Amino acid sequence: MAKKLPTFNLPAADALFTTQEQRDDDRREKILDIPLVEIDDFPGHPFLVKMDESMQAMADSIKTIGVQTPAVVRRKDDGRYELVSGHRRKMASKLAGLETMPCIVRELTYDEAVITMVDANLQRETILPSEKARSYKMKMDAMKRQGQRTDLTSTPTVSKLRTDELVGAEAGESREQVRRYIRLTELNPPMLDMVDEGRIAMRPAVELSYLPEPEQQLLLDVIASEDRTPSHVQATKLRKLSNEGQLDYDAIVSVIKEETPLRAEHFKLPKEKIQHFFPVDTPSQAIEETIIKALDLWHKNQ
Repeated sequence: MAKKLPTFNLPAADALFTTQEQRDDDRREKILDIPLVEIDDFPGHPFLVKMDESMQAMADSIKTIGVQTPAVVRRKDDGRYELVSGHRRKMASKLAGLETMPCIVRELTYDEAVITMVDANLQRETILPSEKARSYKMKMDAMKRQGQRTDLTSTPTVSKLRTDELVGAEAGESREQVRRYIRLTELNPPMLDMVDEGRIAMRPAVELSYLPEPEQQLLLDVIASEDRTPSHVQATKLRKLSNEGQLDYDAIVSVIKEETPLRAEHFKLPKEKIQHFFPVDTPSQAIEETIIKALDLWHKNQ
């Protein structure tokens, strides 16, 4: 019988040619000036990066004083970098004519990068409903994959939370509100755009998210032809008809044409009279909420 030879575990290549100090330094966070052409956007990045007045102002500032806050990137397997935080800074740097951008290189798994990316962007002053919808979903999915999700029990002393509660607590939202936003990801893109524009409010939008895609498309056709969008009551009726298999074009028209007290009392304020109070990219829904709060404060001071 042949004698079995002992086996040896060979050290990794970097252990053969680098010192422990060098390897520790490679893992340490550092700020590098990285060429913009080597930085890839985060896949599925849920926040819009628009060419607007604030972007041009950022580009002008960067042209004068440079990027003051480094972006955050992680190194990819192919040697390139993936942008975790700083998509607007990257675009502004390009507009300013820069070739590099200062970046913090951080060791992150994909799920860690998702959570970091979402948390950083949720600090922005103006966030569209579609951005919250996609980012909350991405973060919750990442947390579930990390094994952070635990179920609530009926015992009041249990301190463990559901994932949607954790996401909500960190964003200053209730668990139900997080779930509502995530439901919006089931809307087709044109319908979701209407939510961003304030043409469809949050509660009816959630009801409409339960309609299958073909029925959502029929609803879009009716909205275009009738030039009106469903109220919450009407959206609830549409969902009920859909569940019963009775929702077709004629049924949608019939529901949409129903007048409701809320619709009859609808009040329109010309945008040109108030637009100078808000940034140009402020969603209609955010403007409405701000006006209501201002009126409430004025009424209390009378």
